[in-house]
Amino acid sequence: MRPLAALDRSISAPDPRVARANLVALVLAWNTPFYPLYLIAAGMPAGHPATWLTACSFPVFALVPAVTRRFRFGGRLFLAACGSANTLYCTWLLGEASGTPLFLLGCIMLAGLIFGPHERAALAAGIGTPLLAGLALHGRYPGPLHACAPATCDNLVWLSAFSVASLLGFFALLAARMPGARPG
Repeated sequence: MRPLAALDRSISAPDPRVARANLVALVLAWNTPFYPLYLIAAGMPAGHPATWLTACSFPVFALVPAVTRRFRFGGRLFLAACGSANTLYCTWLLGEASGTPLFLLGCIMLAGLIFGPHERAALAAGIGTPLLAGLALHGRYPGPLHACAPATCDNLVWLSAFSVASLLGFFALLAARMPGARPG
């Protein structure tokens, strides 16, 4: 039970938006090391650096609870920025044809979970940054480290769409538990 107690301590916070940010960050951190395996299953070459470089964000997401303990607002901003940056980074690694820009949808939804209505500037930045980045970079990314074959790209788009749908489903469950959410 000690690991679970330590995990609970790292997630918990008096501010529910900070606790949600910590939980989301740790879920992202836990999933990040498996992403290269998903890519390999979708047809990416196991030996290609782009496959493994997608896991580089693991320590960044794992660091969020430590940041939020010292800087509650800054830690949430850090998570929002890291989510968008990681999406753009993976899009550069795998190419737009991989469907990874779809993760910007999750970044937008994340802003609504971790910023309140009284934090309008942060909420606007959390929503606007992924939108503007997606628009500004569409068709303008540098060449990907790995240009996928059409069949592999189809698999990667499906994987990205399914992953984003799962992430949005997780966010919907978190939103349903938010203070002020009406019981059904």
